[in-house]
Amino acid sequence: MQNGTNNRKFQSGNLILVGMMGSGKTTMGRILAKHLDKVFVDSDEEIQYRTGVTIPHIFDVEGEPGFRQRETDALEALVQRDDLVLATGGGAVLAEQNRAMLRQNGIVIYLKAGVHDLWLRTRNDRNRPLLQTGNLHARLADLLHQREALYQQVADIVIPTGRQSVHALMLRLAGEIENYRKRNQ
Repeated sequence: MQNGTNNRKFQSGNLILVGMMGSGKTTMGRILAKHLDKVFVDSDEEIQYRTGVTIPHIFDVEGEPGFRQRETDALEALVQRDDLVLATGGGAVLAEQNRAMLRQNGIVIYLKAGVHDLWLRTRNDRNRPLLQTGNLHARLADLLHQREALYQQVADIVIPTGRQSVHALMLRLAGEIENYRKRNQ
């Protein structure tokens, strides 16, 4: 990695959460930001704010390609900021451009969850267009299979979310971040 890129990664103070829908990025992001006195931003919320419409509406009108372009545009602006805890959309890692942006502009944390936990957390959610299907468990397994290697590729830290409390997970994650910084600066 180039020195300037590496410097931005750490100097930005950004923590970037990646993982599947339902892995806890927004929940963990909010509590982590509060604990570390950083600003929390959810990229999906940012897209909705910028467009004035919901994610399902964007999917209905523009399809997934239109949404993915809006996602890249939002990420491009967000990663220029400093001291953020940024929760990305589950599919943000699909584009190489996004993966490069995330890696260069903060410490990337993959919140890793199993299919059953993802199913439990998303089964009643009607605001996730990619999950509106007859067999949610199979769809989640398929999406995780498609994305797992990309999450691993972009991640500096991998944290299994499991069944622990949000507070316990946040404290563990804060410790992992501190250890990562010490090892890499």
